[in-house]
Amino acid sequence: MSSGINGLDARLRHEQYVLARMRGTQDRIADAITTFSGTMQFVYIHAAWFAVWITFNEGLFGRSAVWDPYPFGLLTMIVSLEAIFLSTFVMISQNRQAAREKVRADLDFETNIRSEIWSMHIGRALGVETDQVEREVQALLAQLQAKMNVNTPSPSPR
Repeated sequence: MSSGINGLDARLRHEQYVLARMRGTQDRIADAITTFSGTMQFVYIHAAWFAVWITFNEGLFGRSAVWDPYPFGLLTMIVSLEAIFLSTFVMISQNRQAAREKVRADLDFETNIRSEIWSMHIGRALGVETDQVEREVQALLAQLQAKMNVNTPSPSPR
């Protein structure tokens, strides 16, 4: 059953399967809208739309072309509704991204546990004293933590 190195291909396929199952039609629609709304094309379309709307409604093409006179109440309502829906689509995409990251974190944790167990077995087979290795790891981690604390600027008092 194991293909690739220690079944890594199978685990990756499992992750992709889990993530694909989490994504329904509504999620794909939300992703498409969120992806498009995060582009410069979206900005250009809106800039052109606002320019045309304001140009017509300022009466530059005659009074008969005005359908939403200043202060552009209809435009304000449309933009407000669009903002509500766009923020909702962004939140849907962010929630699903958080769920994907949780699946990946769980799989990473499983991989780390497997690696630790295999390392201990390999160490024992090679006659390595696991307690001594753990002491050295702890000492190295403490040194690295101390270096990070020295290089981290302290917050300035307010």
